[in-house]
Amino acid sequence: MKLKKIASPSLKDLFVKEIEGMILSGKIEIGDTLPSEREMATQMGVSRAVVTAGMSELSAKGFVEIRPRSGAVVADYRRKGTLETLVSIMNYNGGTFRQKDIQSIIEIRLALEKIMLEDLIPGITDEQLEEIGGLLGKLEASHGSDEIVENTFELHHELMVMSGNTLLPLIYYSFRVPISSLWARYTRLYGEHALYDNAKGLYEYMKKRDLEGALKWSQKYITASISGDREIYEG
Repeated sequence: MKLKKIASPSLKDLFVKEIEGMILSGKIEIGDTLPSEREMATQMGVSRAVVTAGMSELSAKGFVEIRPRSGAVVADYRRKGTLETLVSIMNYNGGTFRQKDIQSIIEIRLALEKIMLEDLIPGITDEQLEEIGGLLGKLEASHGSDEIVENTFELHHELMVMSGNTLLPLIYYSFRVPISSLWARYTRLYGEHALYDNAKGLYEYMKKRDLEGALKWSQKYITASISGDREIYEG
């Protein structure tokens, strides 16, 4: 039995989580001015360095706007947030996404996969097919949600790289956390071979250089997660 390493969060992580929670719960609202870093450090019993590092991370996530010489205010994270913001919202909600968020993530994935297939299949080589087959075999041999999700992501990300589109693998990788979270739930709901079966079907069309068939298969199994027989909405 393989056990996960236990790691305690740093003071900076605890600070970020506390402020995020207060913002997402509405205890402090968009537009509110936050206390100075010195005041926060005193009130929360941490060093100024912890607060400074934490505020920098909150700013990068779109939760706060740091204004030189006038302090920091709670930013409209809906407008200035990033994928990290989405992950923070998911964690605040107990590791789950809202139905609308899930649908949006799946629709983005469908769009990215369509571009990838259109770029890859017309010129796909035997060597690339052999490499994809190897990654597929690795996925088939996977056990446990973590390993299955990791190998599924590796396979699909490599397809994005093979497409030759410079931006696709970068965009896809930026969605790694939310996509992996949904795949983990998909695996729990529909079994350890569900993700493999989807990828295997896609691979069969790739081997035939059948772009139309691959697009239809991709559309079918991805949209089934939104409004089909394999929905992955919480609750």
